[in-house]
Amino acid sequence: MNEQQLSDTAESYDRVAGEYARRIYDELAGKPADREVLDRYADRLRGRGVVCDIGCGPGQIGRYLADRGLDVVGIDLSPGMLEQAAALNPDIEFYQGNMLALDEPDGAWAGIVAFYSIIHIPPGEVVAALCEMGRVLRPGGLLLLAFHTGDATGRRELRETEMWGQQVALDFWFYEAAEMAGYLERAGYAVEAVIEREPYAPEVEYQSRRAYVLGRKK
Repeated sequence: MNEQQLSDTAESYDRVAGEYARRIYDELAGKPADREVLDRYADRLRGRGVVCDIGCGPGQIGRYLADRGLDVVGIDLSPGMLEQAAALNPDIEFYQGNMLALDEPDGAWAGIVAFYSIIHIPPGEVVAALCEMGRVLRPGGLLLLAFHTGDATGRRELRETEMWGQQVALDFWFYEAAEMAGYLERAGYAVEAVIEREPYAPEVEYQSRRAYVLGRKK
């Protein structure tokens, strides 16, 4: 992502941060598959060190993991999202960051969870992003990705210019589960799990197929 794309993404999420938090913060209540994946992840990393929620938004994923005993921090591009996250989760540390250039030392974290944040990274830069996340993971650290695999139109890329009445400039990419697993292997991870599901009802989420891929840093 170039500087303009990074700026557009951050500023767009700033504009919708309050509404996003209102609509999305409690989303896991209606997503049992997501909860099950996160529960298994938490069971493996409890007591092993810090886990980062990358692209944390208002912090709902980090909140869920913290409530299950993980030591969580959150990172997002958007200052507006970070304000929402800090207000909703005063016991969790949140700060601004970019998954393509993390301001952390090598081997800082035991785990990374990235729910629907890799979707803003174009295909040509996904391996670079996964490598950068791998740099800050300890050997054996776990990266859990969630992403859209496609919708009814079969599209691979989507550009949104309006969201909840606000002007935005957001690019989204859809990835096949096997494709993402291949990117993880190229970036030096062992792929341990690949899960796919159909979307929940329209009132619960956007109507796209979902995938969860778990990678372990070798």
